[in-house]
Amino acid sequence: MMMQGRQLALALMLLHLLLWHESVTIEVPQDPKILADLRQPPTITKQSVKDYIVDPRDNIIIECEAKGNPVPTFSWRRNGKFFNIGKDPRVTMRKRSGTLEIGFRNGGRPEDYEGEYQCFAGNDHGLAMSNKILLRVSKAPLWPKEVLEPVVVTEGSSLVLPCNPPPGLPPPFTFWMNSMMSPIPQDKRVSKGLNGDLYFSNVMAQDAQNDFSCSARFLFTHTIQQKNPFTLKVFTNDPYNDTSYNDSDPYGGRKVVESTPTFLSPLGSESAKMVLRDEQLLLECIAAGLPTPTTKWFKKGGDLPGRKVKFENYNKTMKIINVSEEDSGEYVCMANNHLGSIRHSIFVQVKAAPYWLDKPTNLVLAPEENGRLVCRANGNPKPSIQWLVNGLPIDSSLPDPSRQMMGDTIIFRSVQMGSSAVYQCNASNQHGYLLANAFVSVIDMRPRMLGPKNQLIKVIENNRTFLDCPFFGSPFPELRWFKNGQGSGLDGGQYRVYMNGTLEIKRARAEDEGTYTCVASSILGMAENQVRLEVKEPSRIVRAPEHQSAIRGSTARFDCKVKFDSSLPVTVAWTKDDKPIYLGWRLRKDEESLTIPNINEGDEGIYTCTVKTEIDQDSASARLTVLEEASLNPSVSSALPPDRPDPPMDLELSDPAARSVRLTWIPGNDHRSPVTEFLVQFEEDRWEPGRWQDLATYPGDLNSVILQLTPFVNYQFRVISINAVGHSEPSHPSPKYQTSSAAPDVIPRGLRGWGSEKDNMEITWEPLLDLEKNGPNLHYCVWWRRKDSDGEWNNVTIIGIKHVVRNTETYVPYEIKIQARNELGAGPESNVVIGYSGEDKPTSAPTELRVSKVDSSKANIQWKPVDQVSVRGEFKEYRLYYWRESSHVPALVFRKENKTKGFYTTVAEPSAILSDLVPFSRYKMFMVAANNRYEGPPSNTVEFSTKEGVPDAPSFFRIKRRGFDSIHLEWDKPLEPNGLLIGYQLKYQTVNGSRQGRPRLETFLPNVTEFTLRLPDRSTRYNFYLSALTQVGAGEIFAEESPFFANEENFTDATGLAYIDQVDIATQGWFIGLMCAIALIILILLIVCFIKRSRGGKYPVRDKKDLPLDAVDHKDPDGSFDYHSDEDNKPLQGSQTSLEGNVKESDDSLVDYGEGGDGQFNEDGSFIGQYTVKKDKDETEGNESSEATSPVNAIYSLA
Repeated sequence: MMMQGRQLALALMLLHLLLWHESVTIEVPQDPKILADLRQPPTITKQSVKDYIVDPRDNIIIECEAKGNPVPTFSWRRNGKFFNIGKDPRVTMRKRSGTLEIGFRNGGRPEDYEGEYQCFAGNDHGLAMSNKILLRVSKAPLWPKEVLEPVVVTEGSSLVLPCNPPPGLPPPFTFWMNSMMSPIPQDKRVSKGLNGDLYFSNVMAQDAQNDFSCSARFLFTHTIQQKNPFTLKVFTNDPYNDTSYNDSDPYGGRKVVESTPTFLSPLGSESAKMVLRDEQLLLECIAAGLPTPTTKWFKKGGDLPGRKVKFENYNKTMKIINVSEEDSGEYVCMANNHLGSIRHSIFVQVKAAPYWLDKPTNLVLAPEENGRLVCRANGNPKPSIQWLVNGLPIDSSLPDPSRQMMGDTIIFRSVQMGSSAVYQCNASNQHGYLLANAFVSVIDMRPRMLGPKNQLIKVIENNRTFLDCPFFGSPFPELRWFKNGQGSGLDGGQYRVYMNGTLEIKRARAEDEGTYTCVASSILGMAENQVRLEVKEPSRIVRAPEHQSAIRGSTARFDCKVKFDSSLPVTVAWTKDDKPIYLGWRLRKDEESLTIPNINEGDEGIYTCTVKTEIDQDSASARLTVLEEASLNPSVSSALPPDRPDPPMDLELSDPAARSVRLTWIPGNDHRSPVTEFLVQFEEDRWEPGRWQDLATYPGDLNSVILQLTPFVNYQFRVISINAVGHSEPSHPSPKYQTSSAAPDVIPRGLRGWGSEKDNMEITWEPLLDLEKNGPNLHYCVWWRRKDSDGEWNNVTIIGIKHVVRNTETYVPYEIKIQARNELGAGPESNVVIGYSGEDKPTSAPTELRVSKVDSSKANIQWKPVDQVSVRGEFKEYRLYYWRESSHVPALVFRKENKTKGFYTTVAEPSAILSDLVPFSRYKMFMVAANNRYEGPPSNTVEFSTKEGVPDAPSFFRIKRRGFDSIHLEWDKPLEPNGLLIGYQLKYQTVNGSRQGRPRLETFLPNVTEFTLRLPDRSTRYNFYLSALTQVGAGEIFAEESPFFANEENFTDATGLAYIDQVDIATQGWFIGLMCAIALIILILLIVCFIKRSRGGKYPVRDKKDLPLDAVDHKDPDGSFDYHSDEDNKPLQGSQTSLEGNVKESDDSLVDYGEGGDGQFNEDGSFIGQYTVKKDKDETEGNESSEATSPVNAIYSLA
């Protein structure tokens, strides 16, 4: 019997797995024509919350919306019985909706309608039901009247003032005030407890100055009720004087008896607390004592949950948000002062209302197909699962041979038309319940084409192309593609057909042009559509603009010759600094160039030519640099250089509108450099007061512009002029201008959904900028629902930029959208984005990891893939871990290093190449499957060895020394031999400039690491090429060149003896040149000495008289100018000056012997007239005429 039970369980398990693999859900496209013809059971899309509290002053609205085809009809139950809406004149149901409206204009009490409501939506294909909605009316009862006697207390003792607010629905919020309606100050000594009571750890005399009244605020009615006040009488040992009170001595010098801490709340040494999962846990400890005790918290046997815990009420209250099962345990609060301490233990137990592990979703099947509905939930205690069909328990419904119950799963096999129904799963325990509707819709529909008919697709040659063919049918049709209506289906090679009907052409060529036909067929019929493909030549720039510099005022020309497909319309546009160029009277553009005449500084920048067709574009850029023109008058140009402009003046605002205003100004002086543009800046006083921000730039020929503004901003403007030199100072600010508020018109950016834990999804977005808020009280409305569920949207309104959806399944897609709102309304909704809940560790490992082919540095690896379901997240890669275990080279030392390499593949029989391996080594490896966060378990570990390869280069190679006639070479073995070394080979050849001699080859055994080469000539130089050898061949070459050597160098051999390489110096060129230079210098010195000797003869000649010159030139009487250089006025060496600094004539001057007139010669024939002082014009002219004929002066000039 036991064996038969095992066999039955095994058979059921195999059947379950078989149905798992065969289950295929049809994805219905959101095409209006399809949806109009598609018959579907109803789906609840909107309903009121389970615990529904209403305001008694308003009408009661209980929401219930549903969709389906045909349109569903609605009915209600109240307190488990049919609710006849037609018999109650106060109750109406909205048209095409199940929403109830209960009005009290003609009398009636809202309390009469309290109870439990449930909505039912049905059509011919099933019945859906809402949650049970518990309707309750908000209550704000009055405070019971009572007479409170004065509270008498001794100074320093503790006190509790009870609040006991009247029970409201929902419970009121309590606070304490005095008779002056001022809040009671709370601190470490005086504070309000969670139950509303006011606790005094110790009473002080000044507490009697206040009366204390507890107030209750009721949220729905927005009313505040106040309790009769308490009056305190405090007995003190000494009279109280409020002038003696200070913070350091609160008792004014009076002696007050101190006390050890005791707990006011909770009482005793321990207590218990139960909290539900995902709710908020509040634990409180309020202690009495003098001095006032301090409170500390800790968890026994663990740490406090740091990211979820928060301390409030001066550390007397500990709050833990989003409680989970891990937060259960014993929490201890400790109160202490300098007299002692006291502890209280709170035992926290975390229970859980039911929450979804696997929520059932709608199932759309074709006849004869299989499927399943799964309903899994968890809670504490474990919830019970109940299945219903069309609102009735499944046990009492009509039997269905295609349906089979297996615990929390309903299995459907070979469904038939007419099996459509709505199934409900109810998971409940003592803390709550969950209800989910999921329909099973069995449909049959002929294949249909959903895309446009006879579409034309144009594509650039050699680009990847996708031809779309969306289709639908039930059963799911088979799709095939044909080209030009001939041949078999296109798939394989450069074609690939996707499940959604798209045909991919990996590289479009001219021969791929033609008409492509997609045909969808099933047992119910066939449908087809055609797509025309045209392959075009790419557009490109064949002669691009080039960088150039041009002088201001000249003409610049940028080329841009383009080539494109003649069948496509083309546009060629120019931009400057990424802004469009406006062609006017000055700039000219033709088919192949842009011409800029009369260049100025404003033309400098980057010019871009863009050729664009409807399917592609190309662009090229070049920079224009403007140079200063050559100035015709340097003195004037340097006196008036261009400068920065003056700031604009007289800013005025006009033409005010909701989002714009006109700004007008008067430009300042441009200081000889024209203004190229104006920069308008703004400052606002709400978000960033005092910070000026750029608003817009405008051409330099404008001085009145309309500014585009943002709502809800108090603007102030200023203008800056810009020319080629720089920016002006800012203008004086304009008057302020306030724009009105408006609803947001920007969609929050960066919306995404991702899982930080395996059972949550964080929805995040970028906040709107301050200038995008458009009004006060900005908040965000976020919607999400599971993708393809067609269920109702969940939503939340939040001020922050993140919302965490908890209790999700692992890695399931969600549809997400967002909208910004403020007090004036809602902004546009975002497009729906797809987010995913968190990932978990993959459960399966790749199997049968093996190596099929290995060479020296590469290995081919193969493995069996994992089931994508086991990845439990987005499949990222197969990650291979491998490491070099050892080397087959004996005694080789290396550093072990673990390496990883990822392979992304989804094929059925994956393989890859592992490269960059070290030859002649033993490797180990294993593989894991990885998603974005986790790695799965490892595969089997594989060991393999790489083959022998060529070695690396020797670890070093150098010329160690050189003797008279030899070069000594040394090297060492490679760091990675990559095999067993069998030797080394050395190739070398002489080199003389660019000419090389005949190469020679030397081979050495593996234990030889040096070589001495005899030189035929001392000046001979060599190129050396050294490599190591294995059985595979020669390895990497280490090349060296013999160095240059001087004519005489010292070398020391191994014996320590020094040698000098001696050369005949008389034959060296540098020595001959040096000797010639010395001889020439000696010859020049002899000539100078001869001339000096000749000048120092019988008549010493002195300089001309050193006459000072005025600051301006002197005119001679005849109107000519007499120019004297400084050198002419200096005395020659050997002449003397008087003590007064005047130049006197030498005693032996020949002037005394003549008239100082016409040229005269001395005894040796030299002319001395040029050394006398010029006295008049005739004398000067005489000197000049004689100087030209003096042969000795020429010699003096040489000296």
